[in-house]
Amino acid sequence: MTDGVGPMSQTMKVAIVDDEQDMRQSISQWLALSGFDTETYGSAEDALKALTPDFPGVVVSDIKMPGMDGMGFLKRLMSVDSALPVIMITGHGDVPMAVEAMQVGAFDFLEKPFNPDKMTELTKRAANARRLTLDNRALRRELSDGTGLMQKLIGASPVMERLREDILDLGQADGHVLIEGETGTGKTLVAHALHAVGAKAGKKFVLFSCAAHDEETLAARLFGPMEEGGQLPLLEEARGGTLVLEDIEALPQPLQARLLSWMNEQGTPAETRIVAICNLQEAGRTCEDALRPDLFYRLAAMKITLPPLRQRGEDILMLFQQFSEQYADEYGCDAPEVSAQEAAQLLQAPWPGNIRQLVNIAERAVLQSRRGAGTIASLLMADNEESAEMTVTTEGKPLKEYVEHFERMLIDNTMRRHRGSIVNVMEELCLPRRTLNEKMAKYGLQRSDYL
Repeated sequence: MTDGVGPMSQTMKVAIVDDEQDMRQSISQWLALSGFDTETYGSAEDALKALTPDFPGVVVSDIKMPGMDGMGFLKRLMSVDSALPVIMITGHGDVPMAVEAMQVGAFDFLEKPFNPDKMTELTKRAANARRLTLDNRALRRELSDGTGLMQKLIGASPVMERLREDILDLGQADGHVLIEGETGTGKTLVAHALHAVGAKAGKKFVLFSCAAHDEETLAARLFGPMEEGGQLPLLEEARGGTLVLEDIEALPQPLQARLLSWMNEQGTPAETRIVAICNLQEAGRTCEDALRPDLFYRLAAMKITLPPLRQRGEDILMLFQQFSEQYADEYGCDAPEVSAQEAAQLLQAPWPGNIRQLVNIAERAVLQSRRGAGTIASLLMADNEESAEMTVTTEGKPLKEYVEHFERMLIDNTMRRHRGSIVNVMEELCLPRRTLNEKMAKYGLQRSDYL
């Protein structure tokens, strides 16, 4: 991107705003020759009609204009999109005004008469900044909309919102990452997501378990030489991409030292990213205990800790509903209805197996519902045969929270069943229109999602 405006140059626009026709045409012609798609406006008022949030480009505007001047225009633009790069053009002696524009939020300014090459270079920098902003917004929308790979990381709980933000932020960084969490929380899925939202998304993604081999085999697989003809060591195979090392705690100490030495030789930014997944399950033992301190702190500089299912509140009901509906479609039957008591039991269960356990419970609930027998409580008890008390988590929640979780699930289920028919939902739940509207607003439910 040093010699041009980057891979999006064909679509990156420049809106040129100047009341002098000769000036805006001159700027437009010069920037068009530099690869930009230009649009010209004779007044700030005209430009504001076309410039919306997420405008795919930058703005070049004169400060001195009749009607709304450049400063007023800049303030309006900042209220529309505070990250929009605006380059201000000032006349001789207007530098104090230009400094004020920078304080308001302008990207930079040029003083007349300006060098066209300097204009091009400044516009390229502004375009690259805009591209990064729009890329970040697109990724954040992907996370919040649940499209693509991120659809599997669903959940509205604060811990899941924070997890998705962490994935986006660390995915775009260059450093190595350590992923920790209980079994069944989705650590490998998060490793895939980190790769998918980062700069190495189109490069190699190599997954390898350190627990599946002895030390000699591990050394050969990671560092070489490989006996099989044509097969590269993993660190070479993943060059330029991402190497995910599952069960990093199983890597012997001598190989930990070699891995750290290799990471140090790479320098910064790392050509190949290491994502280490720690699967320690022994009580009272952590990844920090299993790794050399220097390797642990090198990896843990960027760390993601996945939340256990029992800490995700209403997500438990949301996930159970999703998985049971998927299995109901697969087995050609209806998903089981969840009663208030069963919803409370799902929320109170300790879920030692986390998502993996919840998927298993959902499938078995569908199968037994198809036969017309069994309860969710019996399935939870069967998963914790050692002690009946284990079906209730020690991480208790206020009764109000359980009620709200169930209430949201009940309204959500009823809206789905009636395909967004407010009248039918009001009738089934015996709720007046105003109360239903208030509860839907409270729980973030929108009728359009069910139509």
